[in-house]
Amino acid sequence: MSTETAVRTETTAAPLLSARGLHVTFPGRRGAPPARAVDGVDLDIGAGEIVALVGESGCGKTTLARSLLGLVRPTAGTVAFDGKPLAYGAGALKAYRKRAQLVLQDPSGSLNPRHTVYDAVAEGLRIHGYTGDEREAVAGALARAGLRPPERFFLRYPHELSGGQRQRVVIAGALVLEPELIVADEPVASLDASVRGEILALLLRLRDELGLSALVVTHDLGLAWNIADRVAVMYLGRVVETGTVESVLTRPRHPYTQALLSVLPESGGAPVVLTGEPPDPSRIPSGCRFHARCQVLASGEALAVADRCRGEGLPVLGGGGEQEVACHWVAREAVV
Repeated sequence: MSTETAVRTETTAAPLLSARGLHVTFPGRRGAPPARAVDGVDLDIGAGEIVALVGESGCGKTTLARSLLGLVRPTAGTVAFDGKPLAYGAGALKAYRKRAQLVLQDPSGSLNPRHTVYDAVAEGLRIHGYTGDEREAVAGALARAGLRPPERFFLRYPHELSGGQRQRVVIAGALVLEPELIVADEPVASLDASVRGEILALLLRLRDELGLSALVVTHDLGLAWNIADRVAVMYLGRVVETGTVESVLTRPRHPYTQALLSVLPESGGAPVVLTGEPPDPSRIPSGCRFHARCQVLASGEALAVADRCRGEGLPVLGGGGEQEVACHWVAREAVV
């Protein structure tokens, strides 16, 4: 991340998007306990900032992202955009979704195979009753997404495009409404390595040229390093570490973040194999929700705080500062 980006992020007066005390609970089936998919999250996204939301499958990151867009209504807590609480009436949500757009991970599933590229990109304009020059707006969005000359793609169908071109069409469909924020859920997961780099470069260029903010949902910390200003690491419905990309990814402090980073080829060390059951949002344990799989606790290194790990809960991180960690062992080290 450049110095210019760091300065811009740190001097933002107020967040563009802000969540406080966010909870999303789904009722259990056939007498099963409810699933606490998002279980107390504070998160800010500044103007012109890219935040990576990182965690393994089942941690709640997609549910959190959808709740920030109003696609899932929170059970508790608040979401504010541009300083105003999000309203959930049909008209208010329609207006909000013009300013905040979702980009899904599978462009093939996002695009109607019977619609041309032109119709796919123009769909949002038609839904929102756009009264300007539709053709010009579609062409501009395709060009910004890197499909040039745009007219060459107007009459093509999704099956006639490469995977990277389809993802650019999806991005163009979001850009055509000139949003201030995009939420990209695993935007390059289905693409080849060479194409992933092109799409990530595109997102960075859009941030720099348009002042676009983004929340990028991913399981890949390597992707976060390449694109994000800040990182929020999520485990079992809760953010457990957050901060600037440099602080979190070069000096990870939470054992879960350390485990995620250890599997990257460039980490240089032995991968940490997490034991125990994967996250189950209907069975959140007492104490630190990671303690049953924690490699530090299992090694015996954290015996001094073991009882706290197993029985004492941790506060919701506020998301401010260079780096915040929800971990009894890290807190004990700080005191010592």
